[in-house]
Amino acid sequence: MKKTKQAIEITTFKLRNCTFSEFIEANKADMDGWLKKQKGFRSRHIAEEPDGTVIDMLFWDTAEHGTDAMHRIISETSHSKVHTMIDQGTVSWHIAEVGHFINL
Repeated sequence: MKKTKQAIEITTFKLRNCTFSEFIEANKADMDGWLKKQKGFRSRHIAEEPDGTVIDMLFWDTAEHGTDAMHRIISETSHSKVHTMIDQGTVSWHIAEVGHFINL
């Protein structure tokens, strides 16, 4: 059975050798355009906790769309310095179907 519910992807990590502002600017330059071209992409929100943990939250039409993009992002955006700004040992990635939401 094919899943048709909206999905939320949450990745957390720490940065290395850069500020949060520099990380955001690098994402604007390299990753935003790539994400906008991905099938099922809806939106992205990036936040920083007081301890420096970055929360990167994306919304997709389905969990399959988000998972597919996750499997391709490193190879298709290998030119981006965004990847070197992330402490890869701290990355935690999850994706799940949304069970409930409310809009304004």
